[in-house]
Amino acid sequence: MNIIGPDALVFGVDDVAACTQYLTDYGLQPVGGGRFEALDGTAIVLAAKDDKSLPQALGTASMLRKTIYGCADQATVDAIANELRKDREVRQLRGGAIESVDDMGFALGFQVSVRRALQLPAETVNAPGAPPQRPANVVAVDFNAVVKPRTLSHVVYFVPDSARAEAFYVKRLGFVCTDRFVGVGPFLRPAGTPDHHTLFMIQTPPQMKGCEHFTFHLGGPTEVMLAGSRFVAKGYESFWGPGRHQFGSNWFWYFNSPLGCHVEYDADMDLHDGQWTAREAAMGADASQLFLFQYRDKWAPGGPPPGAQRVAVDH
Repeated sequence: MNIIGPDALVFGVDDVAACTQYLTDYGLQPVGGGRFEALDGTAIVLAAKDDKSLPQALGTASMLRKTIYGCADQATVDAIANELRKDREVRQLRGGAIESVDDMGFALGFQVSVRRALQLPAETVNAPGAPPQRPANVVAVDFNAVVKPRTLSHVVYFVPDSARAEAFYVKRLGFVCTDRFVGVGPFLRPAGTPDHHTLFMIQTPPQMKGCEHFTFHLGGPTEVMLAGSRFVAKGYESFWGPGRHQFGSNWFWYFNSPLGCHVEYDADMDLHDGQWTAREAAMGADASQLFLFQYRDKWAPGGPPPGAQRVAVDH
């Protein structure tokens, strides 16, 4: 199944106005109809929780109502429809898209991907012993740099049965496990992307079922730091980060949100192909991040000591 990754996440929320402001401040572009897009057209879609057009709620506090996957072509969408019709209802939607549910009850959509090709520079690094990535007189730091989410990276689910949930995505949709937290859940990559994961699942009690977080890729770790710092300055509460994960190697910074889940900025995720062998580790602080920083107000030499402005978790 040539699934590229998530094209959109659909939420039914308590406070549409607060979520609209949040996603706009996060850096997504409002384009109408409750849709907030990254640079490549992937998106978050908002509606009021009682909107009759939404798929059924999960029956928990989660506000996620649907995950829409982008596929390489209509043949892939049709193949998924034929596969899922073997044991569940598949609804045909406008434009050739389909809608169904996974084995945990999460509503899923599949469509020919809306992603637009991007031609953007990546963050550059100069290092002794390697050819310069930035030539002389080109500076790396721009206080006025515009930082925009480039593409919807991944979503994380709380699920009551991670083994059964994983089996559905692997056996029915062709996802591959890239790494695993033992007894917790897998990192999963669909066939159409080399990204380390577009879906991670965490085993939890049934009453917690839902979305733990979602994230969009930025252009590099400096963009994560800059976007996150600006988000804090706007009054949003940092939850975890900034730091760098072990599995996937992506830089991260998580924030609380009015969407009933955490929202992350991330950058520089590992890429894998069929030659990769999945790793396993017990869940814990060391396995979850290589290092973790704690945000503090800016400081200059000669001022009061910066205090905890240092690595805050074992490295």
